[in-house]
Amino acid sequence: MSVLEVRDLKISFRQDGRIIPAVRGISFMVDKGETVALVGESGSGKSVTALSTVGLLGESAIIKGSVTYQGRQMVGASEPDLRRVRGNDISFIFQEPMTSLNPLHTIEKQLAESLALHQGLVGQAARDRSLDLLAKVGIRDAASRLGAYPHQLSGGQRQRVMIAMALANGPDLLIADEPTTALDVTIQAQILDLLADLKRAEGLSLLFITHDLGIVRRIADRVCVMQGGEIVEQGPTAEIFANPQHPYTQKLLAAEPRGLPGPVPEGAAEVVHTKGLRVWFPITAGFLRKTVGHVKAVNDATLSVRAGETLGIVGESGSGKTTLALAILRLVPSTGPIVVLGRDIAGLSGGALRPVRRDLQIVFQDPYGSLSPRMTVEQIIAEGLALHGQDTPATARDKVAAIMTEVGLDPAMMGRYPHEFSGGQRQRIAIARAMILRPKLVVLDEPTSALDMTVQVQIVDLLRDLQRKWGLAYIFISHDLRVVRALSHKVLVMKAGDVVEAGEARAVFDAPQHAYTRALMAAAFAHETAAGA
Repeated sequence: MSVLEVRDLKISFRQDGRIIPAVRGISFMVDKGETVALVGESGSGKSVTALSTVGLLGESAIIKGSVTYQGRQMVGASEPDLRRVRGNDISFIFQEPMTSLNPLHTIEKQLAESLALHQGLVGQAARDRSLDLLAKVGIRDAASRLGAYPHQLSGGQRQRVMIAMALANGPDLLIADEPTTALDVTIQAQILDLLADLKRAEGLSLLFITHDLGIVRRIADRVCVMQGGEIVEQGPTAEIFANPQHPYTQKLLAAEPRGLPGPVPEGAAEVVHTKGLRVWFPITAGFLRKTVGHVKAVNDATLSVRAGETLGIVGESGSGKTTLALAILRLVPSTGPIVVLGRDIAGLSGGALRPVRRDLQIVFQDPYGSLSPRMTVEQIIAEGLALHGQDTPATARDKVAAIMTEVGLDPAMMGRYPHEFSGGQRQRIAIARAMILRPKLVVLDEPTSALDMTVQVQIVDLLRDLQRKWGLAYIFISHDLRVVRALSHKVLVMKAGDVVEAGEARAVFDAPQHAYTRALMAAAFAHETAAGA
């Protein structure tokens, strides 16, 4: 029996006097106890489809076709009828719990609000139900967590709270919109296992929205592949993966970083090395702000990177990966030598440090957040040239055009602003900004995690090409071990500020020595193991 049935669904939006189509006549169903995955790249219409099921698209949306839940028509239903379904019968888990949870309210208050609204539970009854829910989603010592605020929980704990809120009223259908995208690989595996267990225990149906086909293979019974607002292929998951029929499905399945980085040139010079590098942040207390302890963000990190070589740094959030890289760039205080091109820069500051900064560049995770919305692409990319006093405006423009071409962007677009570009194009702009100064070392801090799989592959290929051409040294930070494997010559594994394992990439991936490294590998490549079996 179908819990949710979508027939010939069309969704458009009114914008500036125009009608913009988003979903173009799709049909699918979710049966009782079944997991159906909606798969596709950004802009394909996945999330819009999910939000339309309970009328969450706003007044600008024009919805045609049929969406029935347990035989009840949702399209055109009254607001009171939709409110009775939302949260009670159909619940949502969203991608980023930090933006979905109220930062001003405790976890208990947010759970109690839903219980009071839908079930009339208040006081001790609501508290007991909240404790039961938190225990069910695997939050240890639930009683001590009820009074916590969202920022006091880890990313995985926040997502578990979101799942608890979604389960609070015993829904029949759970819609999970990219619920693991922002999570570390081990936490991602835990959340997927939790959802599978809850589905079995509670008899839930699950509509799972994602762009990660590894997750689809692991969790879904059936899959619907979306492109440009249409479902181009659907069927049982095993069948789709074994024999994809549509070219777009074939493209998605092939879109995984593959191969290995090119060899490091023989006799390549060392670009950077550290020995026993520490980043300890003081904890102060009392009227005189006396130091009573330290947050040991990085402990005794020793590493080296040569020209043309990539060092991958992996570990969960809070392990110290980014802090270590920022210390090497002299953007956070640290102790221990930092030798760049044969010179210890740990003691440099101010004007003495500025010439070195030209050789050290960084590309951030979120290209939209790191690019000024008030500057054109030309101004963004050329800014470094102006700061280092290298070029006249005329020669700078020529260099901007050249580097845009090199990273796969049309120089004719240099007068546009960041919001006029796709996510992949914005990351190419960020790479161009870093590369225009011809640096010797580039720190890449999760540069592909916010991108669709096909775009991710393009960026990995671009980074390989630039490294091979210019002999760049990379420090590549990521929790996506598939990308790390494709790019890195050496790997450094961090946990709670400590380097727990380091070595040649092939050795670390093929025969990890530390238990934590083995756990990371098992979580990251579970779908490969399952497929091989």
